[in-house]
Amino acid sequence: MPHTLSDASRRRLQGVHPDLVKVVELAITLTTQDFRVIEGLRTLDRQRILVQKGASRTMKSRHLTGHAVDLAPLVDGQISWDWQYFHPIAAAMKDAAKRLGLRVEWGGDWRKFKDGPHWQLPWETYP
Repeated sequence: MPHTLSDASRRRLQGVHPDLVKVVELAITLTTQDFRVIEGLRTLDRQRILVQKGASRTMKSRHLTGHAVDLAPLVDGQISWDWQYFHPIAAAMKDAAKRLGLRVEWGGDWRKFKDGPHWQLPWETYP
């Protein structure tokens, strides 16, 4: 049975660019790993806090403009930070983007500061 987005996940997609929302909505139906949207559009104050904590390294986050989301795997109904669970989500997100003719970038593919939950629309296509 395919997974579906919870009401909380849908609320967290408010203010997110419609193309990224489409990718997330399709990915949840394709993935073998259930997930939750943990953050979408972010305020400057929230971003400052995350930078201070070391959870983010930039004040130019794509979350500030609605061009990024953070997704977390659900294992037995609980969020897990174990990297093994991020890979099926990544496969589904990339597949969904391809099917929709869109590009997304995964923080897990970054060379520095790997960010498993993070997904964003590329700067080049969405300035």
